[in-house]
Amino acid sequence: MMNGKTDVHPDLVLQTLLAKSGRSSRRANLMKIHELCRMEQETGSCDFSLPNMGRLAEAAGILKGRILYNAQSADYKVLLQTWEAYAGPASPKSPSPLASHQYLRRIEDPALRSIVQAIIAERDKLKAQLNVLKANTQVIVDRRPQGATLAVSPGSPPVAVLALSAQLTLSEREALQKSISPEYLEERGLQEGSHGEIVNHQGRVLFEVGFARAIRKVLLD
Repeated sequence: MMNGKTDVHPDLVLQTLLAKSGRSSRRANLMKIHELCRMEQETGSCDFSLPNMGRLAEAAGILKGRILYNAQSADYKVLLQTWEAYAGPASPKSPSPLASHQYLRRIEDPALRSIVQAIIAERDKLKAQLNVLKANTQVIVDRRPQGATLAVSPGSPPVAVLALSAQLTLSEREALQKSISPEYLEERGLQEGSHGEIVNHQGRVLFEVGFARAIRKVLLD
């Protein structure tokens, strides 16, 4: 197909083609294709390509669309090219309105329509930001338990080692801290000995040597 626009009217080209065509059926089809092109221009589509005009010609019962591709159909192609050059390039199609904006037109209340429009605009903005994040963000998920460290040994895969203190819940940690605090022990007539043992007011050992130290090591581990 040609590009650009020309002032040569397709009617003149049609007359030339009709004059040199010997078959009456060919002349009749040329006239029908010519009229089909005129209707196409009036609709504002101006798509005179072989696929489009072939579909229209076949739908109108003029001829099979594939015939336009034959070498013997040169006259039809010349006529279509003339119409394309005469009408000029087809206007770009305007994008179809989004479904959400079509719904806005149905809202008669201006105030309500304004509120919904603002909500839709905010949604579109957030969706655009989310798409940008999806395209540029790489998320690395560390599935190791909180507080775990990696122990590496030659020839073996790394192993996550969870410290004992990391396994304690908050209430368990508070309970252990309270059990060896001086205030708690004093309230119950107990005290911590010099070697970490817990004794009562009579000096009797209730918890053996190293008890308080062991708890502190667990909490600090």
